[in-house]
Amino acid sequence: MKKRVLIGLIILTTLAAAFAVVRSQLPITSVPLRTTPRFLNPPPKDHQPAQLTETDLSVLEETPLIIPEPLRIRKLEGKRLQAPKGFRIQIFALGFKKPRMMAINQQGDLMITAAKEGRVYVLPDRDGDGVADEKIVFAAGMRFPHGIVVDGDSVLVAEEDKVQRLKDVDNDGRADQKEILISNLPTGGNHITRTIAIDAQRNIYVSIGSSCNVCRDDPRRAAILRFNPDGSNETLFAAGLRNAVGIVFHPQTGKLWATDNGRDWLGDELPPEEIDIVEFQQHYGWPFCYGDKVTDPDMGDEAFCQTTASPAVTMQAHSAPLGLRFINSKSFPNQLQGDLLVAFHGSWNRSVPTGYKIVRVKMENGKPVWVEDFITGWLNPDGTVWGRPVDIIEGKDGALYISDDNEGIIYRVTYEPPVS
Repeated sequence: MKKRVLIGLIILTTLAAAFAVVRSQLPITSVPLRTTPRFLNPPPKDHQPAQLTETDLSVLEETPLIIPEPLRIRKLEGKRLQAPKGFRIQIFALGFKKPRMMAINQQGDLMITAAKEGRVYVLPDRDGDGVADEKIVFAAGMRFPHGIVVDGDSVLVAEEDKVQRLKDVDNDGRADQKEILISNLPTGGNHITRTIAIDAQRNIYVSIGSSCNVCRDDPRRAAILRFNPDGSNETLFAAGLRNAVGIVFHPQTGKLWATDNGRDWLGDELPPEEIDIVEFQQHYGWPFCYGDKVTDPDMGDEAFCQTTASPAVTMQAHSAPLGLRFINSKSFPNQLQGDLLVAFHGSWNRSVPTGYKIVRVKMENGKPVWVEDFITGWLNPDGTVWGRPVDIIEGKDGALYISDDNEGIIYRVTYEPPVS
């Protein structure tokens, strides 16, 4: 009898684990805004996507990964992703160590930071065939280069401890002028990436993650700092952002939007990941609270939490949202215009893996309405992973580029209207 009970328990445990893996692969059809801890409410029944003319973006189809002949490697053969009908995904370049953030230079070439290599690359596609012609080392010998932004004829790169301004004076694709704009950024600890953005006045914004999971930290950490265009006048722009890896300005409103990775070790479903609209001198909660003013059990300060800013969007815990980008390319369907795409790097401390995808935040009148899957498939049904998206950017050619620091790949995403 005991033996039969034991066998029954083993079978039930196995089935539960299998169901959890399958469940983690189901698309997140919607994520409620400013709601904790529920995440899966559907959009309103009477809601119709704006300008639904080319394809239903909420329906994902199997999409083979296109591998151009010069880039063929055996382990990627037969790989498939899921994307809305009409979207094609191919490899643009590969062979990098930890490719992270991206920018488009004045010549229209894609630039990437390869953090583990200490390098910045330029990836020209002169013949327009959708494959990088070569990998030009724009700069090397850097300390974990991560954030990158183009400022006129200069390129600003955020390293762990500083921000450099680089110039390619002779137009050979390699930086021959280097200037340290900002030095002595705080270093070490859990989060060593530094992300950078510039506003319409060319002020520089640097995001610096916390040194720990939950603690009282250096006030320059878990924060976004602002500097004048020449690197002077450091100002604490916003605080309480545990790890805002992705920051970008809204092209119409000029507001700064950021992803924020929540703390660890509160279980599989807490805390929610956030997208925040970052305002000057606002505090976004960490380490005292998470989500929408929810008191942290270890560092909680309920009264202070009531004074913190609410997130614009909350999402599945431990998804690790990183790069984000508003879509303006006319090469894509009308109903995608103005929406926000976010790269989910994926979980590392969750019993059932989640994330490893690109999600779409549907925007209407400048406000987020719901969140749904846009490109999935890097997470296998058995819980293994073959890709981790980091950043997203639109190219001069109208295509979408995605960096993957797990496989060292840059993907190129294009759209062809389905034939009716």
